Amino acid sequence: MTVVRVPEPVGSFIEAISQQNDAVFAGASTSSPFVDDWGSRYDGLEAIKAWSDRELLGANGRFTPTAFTRDDSIITVTGDWRSAFANGPSLFRFRMDGDKIASMTIREG
Repeated sequence: MTVVRVPEPVGSFIEAISQQNDAVFAGASTSSPFVDDWGSRYDGLEAIKAWSDRELLGANGRFTPTAFTRDDSIITVTGDWRSAFANGPSLFRFRMDGDKIASMTIREG
């Protein structure tokens, strides 16, 4: 599997998942981000942290990017997701607001 280098700040966010570092998303995101995880939406940093504590970092998540595209303010990353909660090909779509992450949407890749 070829691992790709993803543009910043998304690349650092993905690396932080592997390092179990939840502080990176707060620093890389806008003041009112949201996550849409397969149709379940979490608005704001507090709700995102609670979700992450269960299903992202709390599930010992690891995301290995294999491809990405950039279309204006959207960075779409596909790769392999592994965790105690779910496994398999995944698509993470980040909507950017300038150099900050405004939202992250997760679907099957």
